[in-house]
Amino acid sequence: MFTRAQDSKPRAPRWRRLMAMVGVAAFTATLAACGSTPSSTGSKTVTIVFATQGLGAEAKATQAAIKGFEKLHPHIHVTTNTLSASSNTAYQSLVTDFGSNAPTPDVITADVIWPAAFASAGWIMPLNRFHPSLSSFFPGMVKAGQYHGQLYAMPWFINVEGLYYRTDLVKTPPKTFTQLVKEAKSAMGHGRIGLAFEGNKYEGAVTVFQDVSGGFGGQFLNAQGKPVLNSPQNIAALTWLDNAIKSGLSPAAVTGWEEGNVQDAFLSGKAVFATNWPYLFPLAEQKGSAVKGKIGFAPPPAQPGGRSTASLGGDMLVINKNTRYPKQSWELVNYLTSATTMVQRALISGDPPARQDAYTGSLLKQAPWFAQEEKVYVDATPRPVTPLYPRISARIQTALSAVYSGQLTPRQALNQAQTQVQAIISGK
Repeated sequence: MFTRAQDSKPRAPRWRRLMAMVGVAAFTATLAACGSTPSSTGSKTVTIVFATQGLGAEAKATQAAIKGFEKLHPHIHVTTNTLSASSNTAYQSLVTDFGSNAPTPDVITADVIWPAAFASAGWIMPLNRFHPSLSSFFPGMVKAGQYHGQLYAMPWFINVEGLYYRTDLVKTPPKTFTQLVKEAKSAMGHGRIGLAFEGNKYEGAVTVFQDVSGGFGGQFLNAQGKPVLNSPQNIAALTWLDNAIKSGLSPAAVTGWEEGNVQDAFLSGKAVFATNWPYLFPLAEQKGSAVKGKIGFAPPPAQPGGRSTASLGGDMLVINKNTRYPKQSWELVNYLTSATTMVQRALISGDPPARQDAYTGSLLKQAPWFAQEEKVYVDATPRPVTPLYPRISARIQTALSAVYSGQLTPRQALNQAQTQVQAIISGK
């Protein structure tokens, strides 16, 4: 059973509801002209079930796309099965369906860390048989959908964790963590927080640690899938985060903070820097925001020898291995993941497209913050693509919590996590 650690990120507030900049009906005709070729199922109408999350503007965007798809494919009817907004509950519902070898749902929305588990269990269909073109998608999203050399999931919309900063206090975003500390300290007058980040014992703390780990040249698993949690680079990264708290760069309260707490600190104007996800940008640009027109969104910094690492979140589309209609299911997936359909979804719901060619002038004119976000998506880095990830994450969460609470040093905590994760991977 997956724990809270399964979430690609703890689901941020559905900011996309705030993004209904144009009516859904206006898009239906446009959507009908994009994404895939007309269906050739003959006169027989088939019904496929699409299991997906999303309420409000996201649900409207999905229904608009389905209407466009059905107009292009008059002999394919799509029924929507709305999954729980809770990632854990949605996952367990799908496990029940898959475990009973049910042929539906046919197409499923999957959190970026689900495909490896679904593929390992033999529940979803390899998509290579459909010869998808992947060159336009952000590489990090493609990697998240691959397992043992096969593609099992198509990117739908992307989410990454980046570094927010106050453009009125910081001239340019820091390129290194050393520079971040310097810039934060110079702007910390008037009761400001230097760096707001998610430090509670949950998945959000793991994504922050991955951002910093990569910036110091570290990783959780090496290319052979072996744990390297107690590497010198990871110890340096965790030491940096711990020192941010001990030095006062970040308040002690961050040990209990999640996305909402970081959001409050940044939107109120109290934080110079903050780690968070793209949903925060349009909130900051709303009328009445204390930081309206004063924020930037950049890739996380990197020390010499490291690499900018933006933890990947987002959703993908998979096909049930037992579907009765594989061809029709692929037609829907292909349509939903086309550039034109993604642009329309972004304008209705705010979900960032997972394709680089979807960031058109039209999109950026109506949602200008996507221009900055797109630069961060290039550095999108998946967490370990393995069905064991939830258990690995739980051990990392325990290690981070032990360090932030002063129970263990970074070296002690990561040595302990290394031993535990080795046992998980070896099956012991």
